[in-house]
Amino acid sequence: MFKQPLQNLLAISAILLSTAWASPTTAEVNGWLNWRGPLQTGESLEKGLPDTLELNGENHLWTKDLKGRGEPLIVSSDGEERVYAWGYRGEGPDLREYLVCLDPVSGETIWEEGFNDFLSDNVYDRYTIGSPGVDPETGNVYLLTTPGIFACFTPKGELLWQHSFMEEYGRLTFPNGRTGCPVIDGDLVIVRGITSNWGSDGPARDRFYAFNKVSGELVWTSTPGVGPHDSSFSTPIFGWENGRRVFYCGTGCGNIVCVNVKTGDPVWRYQFSHGGVNSTVVPDGQGNIIAIHGKENMDSSETGRMISLKTGAEPKEGESGPVVIDQSYENWRAPLMMFTSSPCIHDGKIYQTVHTGELVCVDSKSGKILWQEKLSADQIHASPIYADGKIYVGFPQGDFYILRPGETGAETLCHLKLEGACLGAPSIWNGRIYVFTTDHLYCFGSAKGGNPPQPSSEKPAPEPGPAAQLQIVPSEVLMRPGETVSFDIDSLDSKGFFVDDVDSAEWSKFIPPTAKVKVKMDAEFNDSGELVAGEDATISAGAYMAKSGDLKGTIRGRVLPELPIKEDFESFEIDVPDPNGEGKFAFPPLPWIGARFKWDIREMDGNKVLSKTLDNVLFQRAITFIGHPDESNYTVQADVMTDGNRRMKSNVGVINQRYFIALIGNAQQIEVSSNHNRLKVGVPFKWDAKKWYTLKTRVDVAPDGSGVVRAKAWPKGEDEPEGWNIEVPHKHAHAQGAPGLFGFALQSRFKVFVDNVVVTPNE
Repeated sequence: MFKQPLQNLLAISAILLSTAWASPTTAEVNGWLNWRGPLQTGESLEKGLPDTLELNGENHLWTKDLKGRGEPLIVSSDGEERVYAWGYRGEGPDLREYLVCLDPVSGETIWEEGFNDFLSDNVYDRYTIGSPGVDPETGNVYLLTTPGIFACFTPKGELLWQHSFMEEYGRLTFPNGRTGCPVIDGDLVIVRGITSNWGSDGPARDRFYAFNKVSGELVWTSTPGVGPHDSSFSTPIFGWENGRRVFYCGTGCGNIVCVNVKTGDPVWRYQFSHGGVNSTVVPDGQGNIIAIHGKENMDSSETGRMISLKTGAEPKEGESGPVVIDQSYENWRAPLMMFTSSPCIHDGKIYQTVHTGELVCVDSKSGKILWQEKLSADQIHASPIYADGKIYVGFPQGDFYILRPGETGAETLCHLKLEGACLGAPSIWNGRIYVFTTDHLYCFGSAKGGNPPQPSSEKPAPEPGPAAQLQIVPSEVLMRPGETVSFDIDSLDSKGFFVDDVDSAEWSKFIPPTAKVKVKMDAEFNDSGELVAGEDATISAGAYMAKSGDLKGTIRGRVLPELPIKEDFESFEIDVPDPNGEGKFAFPPLPWIGARFKWDIREMDGNKVLSKTLDNVLFQRAITFIGHPDESNYTVQADVMTDGNRRMKSNVGVINQRYFIALIGNAQQIEVSSNHNRLKVGVPFKWDAKKWYTLKTRVDVAPDGSGVVRAKAWPKGEDEPEGWNIEVPHKHAHAQGAPGLFGFALQSRFKVFVDNVVVTPNE
């Protein structure tokens, strides 16, 4: 919740929980609570489900005008049942994503919450490739939107907390709009994404983030893989391994990873593919996991492979993970290719759709392909679900099948043609089947309901061993001058299980030995163990170490100033040798999100300026945030310049309240945009390479939620023009957002430069 300091979420959440709905529900929460179902295998235990479905027939209960590509969830608690669907409505700049709570019998909306897309490059209507997640203890609903708003709602639709992953952790965006599904285990809710944060988390990596599910405070961050090739929305699957609670997941760097759920420590990884692994793995019940990908293999030029992978690899005593395992851990491999559809498994048989539109049955012990059934021209995302002796699966042409699998093939019981593309897996609960398409959400089945199975009890956690480490929550903080943050400190055993509360610890500032920028955070711990940023605290970042006896733990944090923000870069020492032999430079301010590998500070014509780097094509598009995500009603001004020539120039600009305002080199325009495929308006503005211009912009939001983005530019040193070059209205305006800087060096050819950045409250 951006209007409050993010570190006060524990107190805020406690108030909300006590006032909004009395207390977390004590009723048993059942249902289809996550995208692979209650068994994590794409299988439902429900019986008595229909063999056929008929549009506008007796068992077609309702159709909802909500576009989607994920999977709706169904929750039963205290005699009530609800459907949670995440989709989108609208066109162009008015397109919004919605988390919708529905009545399962009538399809009527009980409540909904809308979200804007912003600052993303999501295109081709590839919205909402993912699903919400529901906590089986409280019934709270968690959602990660396309631009990275991670939010928690009560069953009544009241917001408990939210984070902006892009502005707080440097989440990168990609054209495919993949987000995956938040997953809940114990007190933790876990999400993932490719991020370029600050400090040691500055390099772009596919990372997992665990938050306390009630307070929203960050518990740990995990980087189990290597440099990514793709964004992945493979969903973590939980299990037990060598006395640890772990999850398994595919990553954007082509690995299958195993991570300790309690601490985020990577346990092992297996390099499975040259590209990203998007399909969710499934356990086979025999201590192995089944995985598939659709990219180039590591050991051949062929594309695609399904494998059965042994689990149980263990770091050596005293060594940290992940252990990099090799092909000896494969039980078998099958020549199957699928990019994103995930397998389901039942009674030793794996059911998988492949990219050419076949449903394939594979023996889980041997890897032998038992049969293939051609159903469609191709397949994209949709995954099969096994229930009541049948397989329910959709395809991108709108075909939806119910099939009865046998020993040598599958009998088609029903073939339904739905409007739009079926890109998500169906959901099944209480005698009803829910299917999302890119046009509608459909519900089929019995209005009276069925006989859903009771969930099996979870395996209890083992008794903890001796305390071996400290876990400090929150593990990362963002502060303003004058703020105070308190921490919870727990001792954990070597496997990550809770041992005891730690009442006090000795705190000291800590500079990691690998830190490139050796600086400290301008804040101090008081005698009560609280971190205090003084009223005059300066922009800064750093880490702290806590000691309690022989146990240690670390946290890290940033201090960002209140408005106004002013930076002319003259205070930076240009003393870092360029590895490419291009003189010396200085690192950008450490607390700026996403700055480290995208910008550096250089001498230019007697001044020090911020310069766009060109050595990493992944960062040719630089989005850098220099302030708080809860800022609003401010003006941004900066001097900007591009290198280039008559035919090709790069783009440079600023970010104001989740809008890009930029000078576009090749188009010779000044442009306002947010999502480039949805909101992009430009007007002619002639500007030359190697010449400085001053760019100024403000955002004004009306009480009804509409707003106007205004911008102007002029040659540096000349008088500011009275009028605005461009004024762009937006029906659903972004009400807040961090100020920032933007540079796009097309094909990493020509640099852009920024100087004299000023952010002030609107007058």
